[in-house]
Amino acid sequence: MATDPARARWFAIVAVRIGCTLAAVLGIVLLARGEETGQKLLGAAIVVVALWSMAIFPRALARRWRSPRP
Repeated sequence: MATDPARARWFAIVAVRIGCTLAAVLGIVLLARGEETGQKLLGAAIVVVALWSMAIFPRALARRWRSPRP
């Protein structure tokens, strides 16, 4: 049975979403447990970048891998 490239691409998009979610959780943990201002700023920056990545990267991958229109 031949491997379907769409399945591998779907798994890649899901992996990006999971990775971004884990990064956002890490940022929230840093925000909650950070004792210094620098740690809290780093946590906030990680959350913002993770949320931005979660919104942009899966859509960009789907657009890149879109089937050509007939």
